[in-house]
Amino acid sequence: MTLFDFDTDHTKNWLPKDGMVNYYGKILPLEHANAYFDDLLKTIAWQQDEVVIYGKRIRTKRKVAWYGDRAFKYTYANTTKKALPWPQTLIALKALTEQHTKATYNACLLNLYHTGNEGMSWHCDAEPDLKKEAPIASLSFGAQRKFSFKHKQTKERVDIFLEHGSLLLMTGSTQTHWLHSLPPTKKVTSPRINLTFRTITT
Repeated sequence: MTLFDFDTDHTKNWLPKDGMVNYYGKILPLEHANAYFDDLLKTIAWQQDEVVIYGKRIRTKRKVAWYGDRAFKYTYANTTKKALPWPQTLIALKALTEQHTKATYNACLLNLYHTGNEGMSWHCDAEPDLKKEAPIASLSFGAQRKFSFKHKQTKERVDIFLEHGSLLLMTGSTQTHWLHSLPPTKKVTSPRINLTFRTITT
């Protein structure tokens, strides 16, 4: 199932079963989204991500950054990151996201994809550091990209196109039953920045 147009009814669940995904559409005017994109690109402490695959440490072209209320440690793909203090831009975006989703978050993982050649393979955000079934809010800036869900048992697919300045919310048992990915594409030549606000257990 592919969703090309959105009615921005954020109460609608885009998953057919076993979880909940709400798409809010664009929550920022274009000029504000552009300004945030430029600011994030220049001011965030971007670093190449390192993951361990089949025992081999690989440095990705994609860049990441990890921020939080305090120096939370977050481990995924056999790599541990330590959260940096919130900059003012992320404080503002966290408040905006909390206002729309009616939830609170204490950390944010940022990803910078330079072109469509960079993506994210199938995975679920179910690491022990994360609060189980807590909301995960995804704020997107830059190039529009397809974001895909795949049910772990039935393999059913849902593809959503995330727009510049848009917000997506994953809640409930989504991470238990569904994988998600950002498929690479040669059609996109400009960068995308994604912020995923989440809750680390303390």
